[in-house]
Order: sequence, then C-alpha cells, then structure tokens
Amino acid sequence: MCFRKRNGYRPPDHFHAKIYTGPVPADRESPMARSETSPSRAQHSSPTQRPNACCFCWCCCCSCSWREDENRGRMKLPETKLETIPNCEACTKPTVEEMKQWAQSFDKLMKNPAGRNVFREFLRTEYSEENMLFWLACEDLKKEINKSSIEEKARVIYEDYISILSPKEVSLDARVREVINRKMQEPTPHTFEDAQLQIYTLMHRDSYPRFLNSSIYRSLVQGGSRSSSES
Repeated sequence: MCFRKRNGYRPPDHFHAKIYTGPVPADRESPMARSETSPSRAQHSSPTQRPNACCFCWCCCCSCSWREDENRGRMKLPETKLETIPNCEACTKPTVEEMKQWAQSFDKLMKNPAGRNVFREFLRTEYSEENMLFWLACEDLKKEINKSSIEEKARVIYEDYISILSPKEVSLDARVREVINRKMQEPTPHTFEDAQLQIYTLMHRDSYPRFLNSSIYRSLVQGGSRSSSES
C-alpha cells in the first residue's frame, strides 16, 4: 500500500477532472467571436440605402423631384463616395437640349443651376467638391453690399477654403494666396476674384472632360432622351 492510501490521503477533485474538448459555451466565447456575430456588426455590414434622388444630387433640400422618374427602370450606377449633398441649388427640370448644351462649353454648364448641381455631384465622387463650393461662395460674396456682411462672408470663405488648416482647402498658387492675404485687410466683394478664376480654370481643364465621359452625365442624357421619345 502506497503512502497516500495508508495515511487516508484523497487527491483533490480537480485531479480527476476531465479535460473539456467540446464546444465553447456562449458566455465563454472570445470577444473576437462575439464581435463577428454581434447584431451591431451585422447592421454595419448591411448595404446603406441611398436617399431619393433630387435635383441631380441625392439630397432632400430642393423642392423638385424630376430625376426620380428618370431613375425608374434604369440600371444602378456603381457605388461612389456620393452621399447626401446638402444645400444644393434649387432648379427646374432641364430639357434634353439643355443637357446636351452642357457638353458644348463649360460656361454653359456653369451658367445653368441644374448643370452646376450635376457637376457638383460628379466632383463629389472625385473628392473635389470643395472647388464648386468655393466658386459658389465667391459668387454669393459678389452679390453682397453690406460692409459687415462682406467682412463676415470673406472671413468664412478664407477659413473654409483658403486656410491651410482647413480640410476643404482649394489648390491655389503662392501668388494668388499672397494677393488674398493682402486684400483680406479690407475685404470687398471681389477679394477672391483671382482665386475664383484659378479654380474655375482648374475645373474646366481637369474635371470637365472627365465629367462629359462620366456615367452620371451620360445616363442623364440617355434617360432624358428615352423620356422624350416615350412622350
């Protein structure tokens, strides 16, 4: 008889415990396993629904809804960065001829509110929407006559689009920046005129050709042509 039995020694229960090799209980799953099947993760992985289309830009700020009819029965466009575009310009439904004129010159596109909304939608997919926003802000400043409002709007434009600390900073050369800094001492409605022209030229030469070949523009013209032929 061994020493343990002779002296009445009894091993602890855990000496006889079997090693568990079955499935891990739900309350003992690892945090990583729980996160893979959690409702919140499933919710994030589901496709995001787009808001209804309006004024060429997926937004709810305009009163018109003419693009909704054109979207019916049309193939879904590829996913882009496009999200809800706030503060798009109010516009009426352009004719097919008007939309085709946008391809004739950049000036005709920019003089049309609906055309600007479409182009702004395209710029957003290219991560350069700030160019259009800056141009529109400068146009709004030119209409201002109140001195205090001019100074306030000029300050906001500078902080939003000229300051190197702004995430919406537009691309300007050193000469134009120097002119702006000098004019900001006494802002006028034309303080950003040189910068506005430079951004206008940039959009014309860089973004406009790609816009004409984009699915956003081509699908609108094709959809408008189908609507005209059906009517």
